Amino acid sequence: MSVHKHVTQLVCSCYGVLRQLRSIRRSLPRTALTTLFSSFIMSKVDYCNVVLAGLPKRELDRVQSVVNAAARLSADARKYDHVTPLLMDLHWLRVPERVKFKLCVLMRRCLTGAAPRYLTELAVPTACRQYCSSSSALGVIC
Repeated sequence: MSVHKHVTQLVCSCYGVLRQLRSIRRSLPRTALTTLFSSFIMSKVDYCNVVLAGLPKRELDRVQSVVNAAARLSADARKYDHVTPLLMDLHWLRVPERVKFKLCVLMRRCLTGAAPRYLTELAVPTACRQYCSSSSALGVIC
């Protein structure tokens, strides 16, 4: 399975869930609706989102469109309303930041020994001094 196909299936699945939740949104309070969006949509986006690391922007934008639609539907906002305040209100990160956060959490678990052994063996700590010149582009402070 290619990553493009995975993203396509993820987006289609999430939009299907959004269509179902749209039909019951008037029957639920906003907190319950937000919980359903977090449970059904964000869990799908977060599942194996490490494979989304390094993808082209257009692929990540497709997944981001699902998150934006869920935020708008949760807040009962219009299609062209700005989504950043809605995401901040829901405490949701954008997709690239979610991927980076999950990778950081995974690396932290590997370095502290809380991850499975097969991952811990792959994560080898290195001295930061070796990478200070190349890491300045990545925003790493040594």
